[in-house]
Amino acid sequence: MAAGILLVGGLGTRLMPLTKYTPKPMLNVAGLPVTEHQLAMARNAGITTVVLATSYLSEVFIPYFGDGSKWGMKLLYAVEKQPLGTGGAIAHAAQLLNANETVVVFNGDVLSSHNLSEQIRQHQDNQADVTLHLTSVEDARAYGCVPTDSDGRVIAFLEKMENPITNTINAGCYVFSPQIISTIPHNSVSSVEREIFPDIISNHGRLFGYIDDSYWLDIGTPKALLKGSTDLVSGRADSSALSMAEVAIHTDQKLIMSGAHVDQSAVIDLGSSIGAGVFVGTGAHISGSIVEHGAHIGAGATVIDSFISSAAHIPENSRIVASCVTKDEILPIPA
Repeated sequence: MAAGILLVGGLGTRLMPLTKYTPKPMLNVAGLPVTEHQLAMARNAGITTVVLATSYLSEVFIPYFGDGSKWGMKLLYAVEKQPLGTGGAIAHAAQLLNANETVVVFNGDVLSSHNLSEQIRQHQDNQADVTLHLTSVEDARAYGCVPTDSDGRVIAFLEKMENPITNTINAGCYVFSPQIISTIPHNSVSSVEREIFPDIISNHGRLFGYIDDSYWLDIGTPKALLKGSTDLVSGRADSSALSMAEVAIHTDQKLIMSGAHVDQSAVIDLGSSIGAGVFVGTGAHISGSIVEHGAHIGAGATVIDSFISSAAHIPENSRIVASCVTKDEILPIPA
């Protein structure tokens, strides 16, 4: 049986000001933190022990997730005093796990519907050192691309290039054999993408790719967060976390969590999600937006294609379009 590590320590600089008070993986997507959607995916693949590798605003995770028993899991926490890179974070977190376990590592800023159980099975069948989830994108220039041979073995890790030789990219979910985990240096900065994986290739190790073109999204920008949320609400993407959550209303147009107060005259549409404890006043219109738990939307306000963070207050009859709103800032979302 495999264990899991979630890399949730990033600063989330592309998501400022939303990440000023909330770490990126704890931002809401379809009414729940991104991390909760990832934990549901892990649980569905039979992974019941997961280490959250935290750093920035690490104190936010434990009050929400606790020991994981609410989700039928055992959650552990590895706090980095200073960022160690992906490799260092994995080595640090793995100290809390059985040294003989296969470990599945998740980047904390990805929404994916790929078949994790099949990725783990292929890893075992290939007796691989590491098996990467790979996905195809229309334009790979924004990503490093990962070519494979006819047997699925990764032959190179390539940086961003103007004319990519393949449209297959690293999708941020890795299955590690324990012997590879044990080679990653402890308490030092390292990158699996720039150091560990290229070293496996150069040493003729068994680095394989599992290609799965199911729904996949890097949610590292406000625009991507909104897309991921509306995709989950509308059914273009799926997450079993929603089936366990306390949801009052879920249609292809809106998701309203239990405990929200939405006036009957308010209009919620185009995949909007309304968190628990949100107040939406008379005649308000919320379209294509995320409204996090505890926010207040005044009567007659219009909110379009925006992220309204927890504790934000939208005044009556105001109009918010393509913006990130926190309790003390409003910034436009880049096109």
